[in-house]
Amino acid sequence: MRREDLPPIDIVLLSHDHYDHLDLPTLRWLAGRGGATFIVPIGVARLLRSEKIGPAHELDWGEAKQLDSTTVHCVPALHFAGRGITGRNKTLWCGYVVQSRGRTVYFAGDTAFGEHFSQIRERFGPPCLSLLPIGAYAPRWFMSPIHMGPDEAVRAHQILGSRASIAIHHGSFQLADDGIDTAKEQLRASARPDSFLILENGQSVDIA
Repeated sequence: MRREDLPPIDIVLLSHDHYDHLDLPTLRWLAGRGGATFIVPIGVARLLRSEKIGPAHELDWGEAKQLDSTTVHCVPALHFAGRGITGRNKTLWCGYVVQSRGRTVYFAGDTAFGEHFSQIRERFGPPCLSLLPIGAYAPRWFMSPIHMGPDEAVRAHQILGSRASIAIHHGSFQLADDGIDTAKEQLRASARPDSFLILENGQSVDIA
């Protein structure tokens, strides 16, 4: 799918300021289409506004933004932030829970495995859909504090009680020692339930 073929986008969720998640040319293009609101963690709106990207609304963990019939909740993640040598952790990182018309979607952002998954389920109930990262997990001694592996993503799916999950954060950039397709292959080889989906780049799926 080309970006020109995307449907109208109402809300853009940015989980943190790393370059593979916050690409300014892409965001300028999205802003140029019109109609999109940008939700970002604390400290990130300044960068967007300096590039005339917006409107941008900042949220802290535990805060929420109401947009018509949709509520976006900012929730914790285990990661870090920074776009340069001197900028580490000067902005926040997060995940989001989106509630709209009786349905709940959880976007984990970049995160390690942790107790926040059970806390999110306790607060919001089992999501209809979870977007869970699986890539850039090797070597584990280095990556485990900031990125889940495929096996941990399956555990997160089960803890959340998600009706369906989609694997994200894989297949686009070579970010760690695992190969660009390794995470996807490991997830397919694991005892993942059929409700944990693996999509190819550009593929789409309807979630009932």
